[in-house]
Amino acid sequence: MPRMQASDTADVSRMTEVSRPIIQGGMGIGVSDWRLARAVAEAGQLGVVSGTGIGTVMARRLQDGDEGGHIRRALESFPDPQIARKILEDFFLPEGRPEGRGYRLNPMPNLASAMSILRLTVVGSFVEVFLAKEGGLGPIGINLMEKVQFSNLPGLYGAMLAGVDVVLMGAGIPREIPGALDAFSENKEVSIKAAVIGEVKGTAPQMRFDPNLVFPDLPKRMLRRPAFFAIVASATLAAHLARKSTGRVDGFVIEGPTAGGHNAPPRGPLRLGVTGEPIYSERDSVDYAALRALEIPFWLAGGYGSAEKLQEARALGAQGIQVGTAFAFCEESGLTARLRNAVIAQWARKPEGNGASIFTDPLASPTDFPFKVLPLEGTLSQPEVYGLRERRCDLGYLRQVVAAPDGGVIYRCPAEPVADYVRKGGKVEDTAGRKCLCNALMANIGLGQQREDSFLEPALLTAGDDLRALARFVPEGRDSYRASDVIAMILGASCGNTSMKC
Repeated sequence: MPRMQASDTADVSRMTEVSRPIIQGGMGIGVSDWRLARAVAEAGQLGVVSGTGIGTVMARRLQDGDEGGHIRRALESFPDPQIARKILEDFFLPEGRPEGRGYRLNPMPNLASAMSILRLTVVGSFVEVFLAKEGGLGPIGINLMEKVQFSNLPGLYGAMLAGVDVVLMGAGIPREIPGALDAFSENKEVSIKAAVIGEVKGTAPQMRFDPNLVFPDLPKRMLRRPAFFAIVASATLAAHLARKSTGRVDGFVIEGPTAGGHNAPPRGPLRLGVTGEPIYSERDSVDYAALRALEIPFWLAGGYGSAEKLQEARALGAQGIQVGTAFAFCEESGLTARLRNAVIAQWARKPEGNGASIFTDPLASPTDFPFKVLPLEGTLSQPEVYGLRERRCDLGYLRQVVAAPDGGVIYRCPAEPVADYVRKGGKVEDTAGRKCLCNALMANIGLGQQREDSFLEPALLTAGDDLRALARFVPEGRDSYRASDVIAMILGASCGNTSMKC
């Protein structure tokens, strides 16, 4: 029998540390913020922050005055004080923004993002993870989307600088991310293949991030390599990543089409039902025997936010469950109080709900992934609100890279102005029904852009199909609930007691 190496022992120890029955979903832009992740970790489960758009989130919080001084406190611990000071000089407004003034816009990310954007993303990711981990209450993960490709490498490096315990990534096939984590642990440059529509002449475009170039004055030290959990929809994709990834895959989150946010498209040709939603079939069911055969821990997601579902997941061989919707509307969530209260009033106070069902919209997201839309007055879910918004693209997280006739690349998004999209070679029919998720998700957390014409970017909420079950988490006599209520409700019944680490 081969002797166990020190690295093997470290890997086992890391997985023991992070393998909890409940993984909190890494939702939206800033919904799974540091406060929510911290509350979940304090209750003994895996808290997760969202890394999507995190540089802009930090910059806008600073422009709003950094209430409580949390970002400034985290910046004091960033290992390159000069970069931290520059970010404060650029964005911090002690009194917040004057009424009517919009947030400062930064250059949009691309395959060769400006140095300022790379640094902003690294520092934003560091700050969010640092605040979640502050005090060492429990393990913290960061969730990223493979589709948001321009900011993933700097976001990963920033999270590792703050000691993140787990990286979770879905919305694509993150085959090269495990190897990137290995390289970043040694402060090495990482280069991964970019997703491009069409054929590019010559060398295939790459996304590169070199810590030594971006932070030449940063004291270099070995960084702990976090565990990597891939978020997938099938055992087939899990097996592919287990075999073909550039580094070790430590776990899988198997997410079904009832989960909130982006869903994996149905297998085979897209077919729509009478409601206009994608039709999922037996081809989309999960082969649990094949998952167990991989001998890699897995968690189940999508409608699993209950004690009964946790027991079912364990019976299928899972380590536990990932819970999103229940945490999205708790008090610690990054959603604005107005939106949380409106959803609870409409859904949780009446268990059967008094509004339309969650709609799996095949068109809303520029990514071509189906996107769960929660119908709510005053949001982009309403046709009249959608019609009032002038199309624009000024954040650019979901822009597609397209091969240009001259051999280079161009950037376009189906949710940008129609004329711009068509001018870049896109089809006008591909713009129908597309929504600017970048700006809408910022609005969800109170960081929506204020336009020159006094137009405030509207929100667009998402939730899983089990939204009606929120009522079970709201304690008697209260109009809201906390993350600890969710965990106690799930684990108390599942474990036969109220232990948070069962």
